[in-house]
Amino acid sequence: MIKKGLIVAVILIATAIILAGCEDAGPAGFNSRISHEQAIEIMATNEDTIILDVRTLDEFNTGHIPDAVSLPLDEIEAAAPHMMPDLGQTILIYCRSGVRSADAAVILVDMGYRNVFDFGGIIDWTGEVVTPSH
Repeated sequence: MIKKGLIVAVILIATAIILAGCEDAGPAGFNSRISHEQAIEIMATNEDTIILDVRTLDEFNTGHIPDAVSLPLDEIEAAAPHMMPDLGQTILIYCRSGVRSADAAVILVDMGYRNVFDFGGIIDWTGEVVTPSH
């Protein structure tokens, strides 16, 4: 008969393995999610950072983070090499809620970009937002 403690240990190990596999790690263990605070720190200390808004142009035009550039998710593969030729440049990505930015980060890493960071959605952003003047 197998001891109860051994069964519990096996279950815990199996659960840990399953949960580790469920993490949104992207290609080859890639996970680029950072907090808004970390994004702000990178923006403040690295002048060459690209702040990439991957929402639609209409969404971008309703309000965006200062110095952000618009590159909708569905245009990334075609336009990124021309807009961002330096594969080592730091890229901070956001969208509305964090779903498209996570997808964009994986696409860019698959394209060879090495310093890609997803900081989620503008709906959670507490910093300044550029809005159209009325």
